[in-house]
Amino acid sequence: MQLHRLEIEGFGPFRGRQSIDFDAFADDGIFLIAGRTGAGKSSILDAVCFGLYGGVPRYEKGGEKRLRSDHCEPDDVTEVVVEFSTVGGRYRVTRSPEYLRPAKRGGGLTKQAAAVSLEELTEGGWVGRAARAVDVANELNEILQLTQEQFLQVILLAQNRFADFLLADSRERQALLRRLFGTDRFADYQTRFDERRREAEQALGGSRAMVDARLDEAERIVGDADLWGDDAEAVADTTDARVERLRRAIARADYRVEQLGTERAAAEKALATADAALALLKEQRQAQTERDRARSALAALDAQADQIADATTRRDRARAADALRALIVAATRASVDRAAAAQAEEAAVASAAGLVRADPTSPGATPDRMRAAAYRDLASERTRESGAWQQAAELEAGAARRGAQLTAARTAVDAASAALAALDAEHEALPAQIRELTSEHDLARRGADRLDGAAQSVALAERQLAGALDVERLGAAVVAAAAAESAASDAHTRAQAELAHLRRRRLDGYAGELASALVDGEPCAVCGATAHPAPAAHADPVSADDIEAAEIARDAVAAAERAASRALAERTAELAAARERSGGLGADDARARLAVAVAARDAAEADVARSRELSARLDDLHRGLADLEQRRAQASDALASSRTELSLAEQRIADADAAIARARGDHDTVADRLAEAHEQIAIATAAAEAIEAHADAAGRDHAAGAELTEALEASVFADATEAQHAMISATELSALDERITAYAVDVKKERALLLDLEMRMLPEEPIDLAPAEQRAQQARDAWQGAVDADSRARSVQKSLSATVDSAAHAHAASAEQAAEFEVLRGLADALAGRSGNTHKMNLETFVLAAELEEIVSAANLRLHDMSDGRYQLRHSDALAARGAASGLGIVVFDAFTGQTRPAKSLSGGETFLSSLALALGLAEVVTARAGGIRLDTLFIDEGFGSLDADTLETAMRTLDELRQGGRTVGVISHVEAMQEQIPAQLRVRTVPDGHSVIDAPRRAV
Repeated sequence: MQLHRLEIEGFGPFRGRQSIDFDAFADDGIFLIAGRTGAGKSSILDAVCFGLYGGVPRYEKGGEKRLRSDHCEPDDVTEVVVEFSTVGGRYRVTRSPEYLRPAKRGGGLTKQAAAVSLEELTEGGWVGRAARAVDVANELNEILQLTQEQFLQVILLAQNRFADFLLADSRERQALLRRLFGTDRFADYQTRFDERRREAEQALGGSRAMVDARLDEAERIVGDADLWGDDAEAVADTTDARVERLRRAIARADYRVEQLGTERAAAEKALATADAALALLKEQRQAQTERDRARSALAALDAQADQIADATTRRDRARAADALRALIVAATRASVDRAAAAQAEEAAVASAAGLVRADPTSPGATPDRMRAAAYRDLASERTRESGAWQQAAELEAGAARRGAQLTAARTAVDAASAALAALDAEHEALPAQIRELTSEHDLARRGADRLDGAAQSVALAERQLAGALDVERLGAAVVAAAAAESAASDAHTRAQAELAHLRRRRLDGYAGELASALVDGEPCAVCGATAHPAPAAHADPVSADDIEAAEIARDAVAAAERAASRALAERTAELAAARERSGGLGADDARARLAVAVAARDAAEADVARSRELSARLDDLHRGLADLEQRRAQASDALASSRTELSLAEQRIADADAAIARARGDHDTVADRLAEAHEQIAIATAAAEAIEAHADAAGRDHAAGAELTEALEASVFADATEAQHAMISATELSALDERITAYAVDVKKERALLLDLEMRMLPEEPIDLAPAEQRAQQARDAWQGAVDADSRARSVQKSLSATVDSAAHAHAASAEQAAEFEVLRGLADALAGRSGNTHKMNLETFVLAAELEEIVSAANLRLHDMSDGRYQLRHSDALAARGAASGLGIVVFDAFTGQTRPAKSLSGGETFLSSLALALGLAEVVTARAGGIRLDTLFIDEGFGSLDADTLETAMRTLDELRQGGRTVGVISHVEAMQEQIPAQLRVRTVPDGHSVIDAPRRAV
C-alpha cells in the first residue's frame, strides 16, 4: 500500500482545506513532518486513519471524539480525502463525520449525517465503487487486507504506540497479538472442548447414578418379595456382581409365577361350576315367583269384568252425544240472539218516529230491508249537508284568534320600522372610526418593522462587549503563558545539556570500571593479558541510575515545555478570537453602543405591541360594520314580511264572516245547526242497523233449528235433552278409554305368561337357595386368593426383570461414556494448558508464542545493527507469576554482561530503539500473514527526543534503510537535529487566529 495524497478541511486544528502530496517525497524516500508542539502534526496521521477506517487512534480508549475543528464556522465543511494505491489499483476515499450545521428552514442547527464514498481510478477517470458506510468498509477490507489495529501497528506508528508492545505484560501482549493475528478461533476451540468435557462428565455421572438407583430398586423388590433364597447372605461389591445376583432372583420369580398360575386355573374351573349350579336354581326360583303372581293377577282382573262392561257402554254413549254438542250449542245461541235483536229494533224505531214521511211500523208498511234503507237515506242526506257547515263552525270558533293575529301583525309592523331606523343611525358613525384607527396603525407598524434590525444590533453589541471584556482578561493570561513557556524551554535546554554531560562522563568512566575489576595473574576481559601495568583511574564515576534519573528529569521538563507551549497557543488563539468578537471596541465604547441598541430595540418592541393592539381593534370594527349591514338587511326584510302578514290577516277575517253567515241559516249559531244534524244522523243510522240485525238473527235461528232436528233423527237420542244428559268432559272420556284398553292388555299378557310357566311343571313349594349360594361363595373366595397371589408374583417378576435389564443396559452404555469422557478430558486439558502443562500454555497462547518468536527474530535483524551488537530481544516462555499463562514474555539479552534482563530496565533511548526494531519486525510478520502485501508508506510519530546524538544517528541509519526499495517514510518530530538531517520537510504551523495550516513541501537548506 502507498499513500499519494491527503486533503483535510475542517478537521482537528485545520479549518481551511489543506493538501499534502506524498508523491513529492518519493525521490527522497524519507521526509519530516515538523512544527511546534500542538501545531497539529499528529492530526495528519489522525486524518489518514479516519479517512481509511472512520476512527482516530487517540480516541480509541474513550473520550469525546471531537473530529470537527473548533475553528469552523457553522457553514464550514468537515471532510478528509485519502488517495492511495495497492497492487489492485488506485483508490480515493472521501469521508465526513457527523456534525451540526445551520438548518435550511426555520433557523437553528440541524445534524449533518456522516458520509463516505470510495472511488477507483480507471482509464476514463474516477469511478464510484461504494457510497454507504457498510459497503465502503467491506470494499476497503478487501482492498487494504489490514484491520485498523494492524494498520496502526505496521503503517501508522502513533506517539509511543510501538513502545507499548515491548513493555506490555503477558496479558496485554496477548490481547494485542490476538487482535493482530485473529487467533480468537483457538480460544473458541478451547472453550468448546471445555464445554464438551463438562457435558460428558455430567452425562457420565448421571448415567452411573441412574444405574445405582435402578439396582437399589431391584434389590428392594427382591427383598420385599422374599426371593433372595441362598443369596441372602452373599455380598456383591461391584455392579456386575449385583446384576448376576439379581438375575438368580429373577429365576426364582419365574418359578413362582408358573406355580401360582396353575393354582389360579384350578380355582377358576371350580368357581365356574359352582356359579352355573347357583344360576340354575335362581332361575327356577324366579319362575315360581312369576307363576304365583300371574295367578293372583288374573283372579283380580276377572273380578273387574262387570265394571269394565258398564264403563264401555257409558263411553260409547258419550262419544255419540259429543258429536251433537256443536249443533245443540249453535241452536241455543241463535234463539237467544233473535230475541235480543227484536227488542233492540223496537227501541230504535221508537226513537226515530217522525223522521221519515211514512211510519215504517204501520200496517201495510214496506219489508224490513226497505224500512232500513229509508232511514239510511235520511242519514246520508244529513251527512252531506253537515260537511259544509263543519268548516263554517270552525271559522266561527276561531274569531277571537283571528282578531289577536290582526293586532299582533300591526304591532310587528311598528317594531320593524323602529329597528330599521336605529340601525341606519348606527351605520353612519362607523366609517369615520375606521379611518382614524387605520392611520394610527400604519404609524405603529412602521416602528415595529425596525425590530429585527434593532435585535441584531443588540446581539452584535453584546458580542462586542463580551469580546472586549475577554480581551482585557486574556491579555494578562497570554503574557503569563508566554513567560511560563519561556521558562519551561530554558529548563528543558538545561536538562538536555545535563543529560548529555552525564552520558559523556559515563563513557569516560567505563575504562575505570573495567580497571577496578582487574586482578594480577587473571586475564583482562578486553585484551586477555594477565599483566596490568597501568590500569586506568576511576575518577568522577557516573552510574546507570544517574543516567536514568537525568533522563526522567529531562522527560519531565520536556513534558512541561510541551504543556506550556500548548497553553500559550491556546491563550493566544483565545485572545485573537476575543479581539475579532470585540470588533476593535473598548469595553466602555461597547457598553455605550449596547445601551443605544437596547433603547432602540425596546422602542421597536413597544411599537410591535401597539401595532398588534390597533390591528385587533380595526378587525373588530370591520367585523362590526359587516355585522351591522347584515342586521340592517334582515330588519328591512322583517318590515316587508310584517306588512304582508297584516294584509293577509285582514283578508282572512272578511272571508270568515261571510262563510259563517251562509252556514248559520235560521239557527243562532252554526254549531247549533250542526249539532241538530249530527243527532238526526245518529238516530236514523241506529234504527236502520237494528232492523237489519233483527232480520239476520231470525235467519240464523231458523237454519240452526233445522240442522239440529236432522242430526237427532239420525242418532240414538230421542231429543236434545237426552243427548245433553249423556255428555261428559273430554278428560273423563279419555280416562274411561284408557281404563278399558289397559284392562284388555293386562288380561292378555297375564294369560300368556301363566300358560308358559305352567308348561314348565315347576314344584309348588319354593326352592331353597342357601346351600348353593354358600358353595359358590367358597369357590369365589378361593379363586380371588389365587388371582391376587398370581398377580403379585407376575408384577414382581415383570418389575424386577425390567429394572435389572435397564440397569444392565445403562451400565454397558456408561462404560462407553467413560471412555469417551477420558478422551475429551485429555484433549480439553491439553488445549487449556492444564494437567502436565507446567507452563499453563493454552492453544491460543502456543500459537501466539510461535508468532512472537518470528516477530522477535525479525526485530533482532535490525536491533543488532542499531545497538552495535549489544542488545538482542529474546522470546521467553518462563513460568508467569500468580498462575498467569506463560509463553509471551520478551526479555533483553545484554552482550556486555552476558545476562538477560527485563525490557523495562532499558533507558529511554535504548527503549526507543528496541521498540522501533520490534515494531518493524511486527510489521513484517503481520504483512506476511495478511497475504504478503507490500507496504510502500510508513509513518513514525515522535519518540526521537529521548535519543542522544549517537543513538539518533543510529536511528537515522535504520530509517534510511527502510526507504530502500522504493518505500517512503514519514517522521513526525520537533527535534532540531532531525530537521538538520532530513532535508525533505512538511511544516505545520499555527496562524495568529489559532487554526493551523500546512506549508507546501520544501527542502531544508
